[in-house]
Amino acid sequence: MKEEDNILRKVGTGNPFQVPDGYFENFTSEVMQRLPEKEKPAFVMKEPTLWDKVKPWIYMAAMFAGAALIIRVASDDRQKAAVAEQLAGEVVDMEELSDEDISLAVDNTMLDDYSLYVYLADSETNGISTDAE
Repeated sequence: MKEEDNILRKVGTGNPFQVPDGYFENFTSEVMQRLPEKEKPAFVMKEPTLWDKVKPWIYMAAMFAGAALIIRVASDDRQKAAVAEQLAGEVVDMEELSDEDISLAVDNTMLDDYSLYVYLADSETNGISTDAE
């Protein structure tokens, strides 16, 4: 503490900083006078390019093409199922079907051998004859 007291006696406790009289009264006006005049840039209207004009239409066409592709892919399986249902409802002469057609039909039913056997056994007991007459 002794050292601090000695320093305070030498330097003093008064404020060493002083402001000239009337400095803050004219401060704003003097600062504004010293600032250079800055011109505001005028808004320049830029002519849109051909790409700027066509871009929304191209994006919209791409969106519709993508939607059509998604719908086509999603509905492709349903169309196959609808065709299979139509064919299943028709009466087909067994003599006209080739072995390849029958094999394709059995593969598309997604039945294993046991399920196919049970189905054929049930159809015989219900009065439906599977034998070709």
